[in-house]
Amino acid sequence: MRTTGDRIRHTIGFELIGLMAFAPLASWVFGFALHQMGLIGAVASLIAAIWNYVYNLMFDKAMLRVTGQLRKTPAIRVLHAILFEGGLLLVFLPGVAWYLDISLIDAFIMDIAVAGFYMVYALIYNWVYDAIFPIPNATPRDCQSVS
Repeated sequence: MRTTGDRIRHTIGFELIGLMAFAPLASWVFGFALHQMGLIGAVASLIAAIWNYVYNLMFDKAMLRVTGQLRKTPAIRVLHAILFEGGLLLVFLPGVAWYLDISLIDAFIMDIAVAGFYMVYALIYNWVYDAIFPIPNATPRDCQSVS
């Protein structure tokens, strides 16, 4: 399993790179001011950073229990990204609608587009991160000690 320091490095890198890409792209695509998209991105990033750490720890523990290893196939990586973004979508929808003074439907459409961006980004980021910082060998017994 990954160490706490490695998980923190993973999370900070994910959020910083994601925010730098998200704010200008979202401002351009949705037509809102850069500072509005930046604030939404920053708040979402803080919440997502906490969720990222917790979710990835739970996912790795579950994967180790079910499969006995942590190597992710492309299909597992897609499932990982979809489940992660699905949870965030439920949390962010009401806040985005309120802050931008848009309907829940418009916020939902915007959130789906943002979730799509972050799903692709998460898939690529995690794949590259695992290549640069490989997961140490782990056994099913390792996840019992963190239960």
